[in-house]
Amino acid sequence: MFIPCWESAPDLAGFTLLMPAVSVGNVGQLAMDLIISTLSMSKIGYFYTDCLVPMVGNNPYATAEGNSTELSINAEVYSLPSRKLVALQLRSIFIKYKSKPFCEKLSGYARIIVLSSSHSYQRNDLQLRSTPFRYLLTPSMQRSVQNKIKSLNWQEMEKSQCIPEIDDSEFCIRIPGGGITKTLYDESCSKEIQMAVLLKFVSEGDNIPDALGLVEYLNEWLQIIKPLSDDPTASTSRWKIPSSWRLLFGSGLPLALF
Repeated sequence: MFIPCWESAPDLAGFTLLMPAVSVGNVGQLAMDLIISTLSMSKIGYFYTDCLVPMVGNNPYATAEGNSTELSINAEVYSLPSRKLVALQLRSIFIKYKSKPFCEKLSGYARIIVLSSSHSYQRNDLQLRSTPFRYLLTPSMQRSVQNKIKSLNWQEMEKSQCIPEIDDSEFCIRIPGGGITKTLYDESCSKEIQMAVLLKFVSEGDNIPDALGLVEYLNEWLQIIKPLSDDPTASTSRWKIPSSWRLLFGSGLPLALF
């Protein structure tokens, strides 16, 4: 259930919802951090849900000492009314058997875009020889954006054997390491919700470059920020790194060790 920060709930009709899947390398969540931080999106509320592991922490997008002590929780909502964008950031994992009930609550938006990732080591030969990015569109979304997606020359997520160990297994969409991505996609297909999934094949480790690559992939479509030049290094540097990333790999080694 969405709980607004103020007494009256904002009108989000016609907005595009951006959200991550809690997936391998946390790439979708890192990408959402970049989007929220770069666009200076305002927090408008949070999701009150029993589907996620509870958590609380400091403001991940603090810009000064004054707002660094603001609290954040496991599912918060940010918006940018000028672009009709709303962002749902997830910061904890789903409780077992609770992902489907959560997916059923996502409705009321013009369209939903899920940022996700999948295990790179489970790619097939064709995927190994091509771009690491893939997309999926629900039938209702395909009708509205098909021409735009075709102009981008993107590659759709291929079907693969449902059970890879069995030679004559049927083919279906598989997203190993994608968390709730497949459940979100299936639910949206059955309820005719306009949804797009953008994902990257990754491995666990330093996934900041993967997150930067994923937001650039999204930016090709939505033009969230305008490209300044053809220099790829200049392109990625335009994304604002949130202050919380300073501790992404811990607080460093204690000086007492030396």
